[in-house]
Amino acid sequence: MADLDLSHLWMPFTANKQFKTQPRLLTGASGMHYTSSDGRQILDGTAGLWCVNAGHGRAEITQAIARQAAELDYAPAFQLGHPLVFRAATAVAEIMPKGMDRIFFTNSGSESVDTALKIALAYHRARGEGQRTRLIGRERGYHGVGFGGISVGGISPNRKVYSGALLPGVDHIAHTHNLEKNAFSKGQPAWGAELADDLERVIALHDPSTIAAVIVEPLAGSTGVLVPPVGYLERLREITSKHGILLIFDEVITAFGRLGAATAAERFGVTPDILTMAKGLSNAAVPCGAVAVRREVHDAVVNATATGIELFHGYTYSGHPLAMAAVVATLDIYRREDLFKRAAEVSPVFEAAAHALKSARHVVDVRNLGLVAGIELKSRDGAVGARVTEVFQKCFDQGLLVRYTGETLAVSPPVIISEAQIAEMFERIGSVLATVA
Repeated sequence: MADLDLSHLWMPFTANKQFKTQPRLLTGASGMHYTSSDGRQILDGTAGLWCVNAGHGRAEITQAIARQAAELDYAPAFQLGHPLVFRAATAVAEIMPKGMDRIFFTNSGSESVDTALKIALAYHRARGEGQRTRLIGRERGYHGVGFGGISVGGISPNRKVYSGALLPGVDHIAHTHNLEKNAFSKGQPAWGAELADDLERVIALHDPSTIAAVIVEPLAGSTGVLVPPVGYLERLREITSKHGILLIFDEVITAFGRLGAATAAERFGVTPDILTMAKGLSNAAVPCGAVAVRREVHDAVVNATATGIELFHGYTYSGHPLAMAAVVATLDIYRREDLFKRAAEVSPVFEAAAHALKSARHVVDVRNLGLVAGIELKSRDGAVGARVTEVFQKCFDQGLLVRYTGETLAVSPPVIISEAQIAEMFERIGSVLATVA
């Protein structure tokens, strides 16, 4: 790699100057491991970026992509189709919550979120309530990087540079993180359902007849693994239904086994009106996202127009043949290997290993649900994020890939992880924490 020129690439969500002085390069992947440019095996504790749920290098997926590329490499998505996109939509619909069986394909989670927001606005307009244009997100929420997504998102560093150009008519409800009451909760915290009532405050402020949709992550991942309190999501569903407001679940991270079920909606028993997905949808082999829509919402939009285009929205690569091949093959793996059930079965082992770090150096909280955990560290004085960044780097040097956000380590391995690999992962984190000042 000595002759590799790093200067031309502007890397996303990366401290470019620091990275390029000490690059961490991946050159291969198989099963639960990456291979680094210096030939080391790196245990993947993050499923790539929350997305390689079935593990790396699945032959069934790569072969399906290769066959499709040879047969039909691209087909226009506007006013034309190809058989595989309809098969993929059917396969996705079959594992969505009951009634959410209308599927719109995108290419990423960010596109899925913007699509969901547009569908919500189109739905109310089709029903003669075009005044419902306001969108409600949540503090610390992450909904991708489109202007719609960062507008309803609530992570301030993602917003501040663009604050003058964000969507108007957006508000945010309070987040659910409370260390004082919920530190070291195992699974869903017992306290906090009442935090959902902040939505009633925002609704009263703006008038419910002006609000189109509320969007939340059932479990907030990118902000540091915030698990919903018991009863919280149920209360959001109750409030939105009462006021005729659509509820959108952003399941880009939580769908496809992460919480031991096909979706977080299934895991929590709360069905939204619109559900966004990406990442594990194609096992990340080809970029792909989708939006699942309750049939009544779809029908209201489609039936409002007698002829012609019903929704003026879409992407050149919506339902791309290679992506659809990856989706069908990925969903077949999930079904054939019963990976959602397997994730649920191994989750107690994962939970115990994560919470064994309670007494580790610098740890102020451990949060978990399914196969995702957040390990929050105490900040260094005057250097927020410095300690967790060092832990991330040292973990990589010792053969483990984790993520970090704010002051929290996030762990979300492929759902094929073994119990021995779970133990290895958290023991390695513990050993690194012991060496970091």
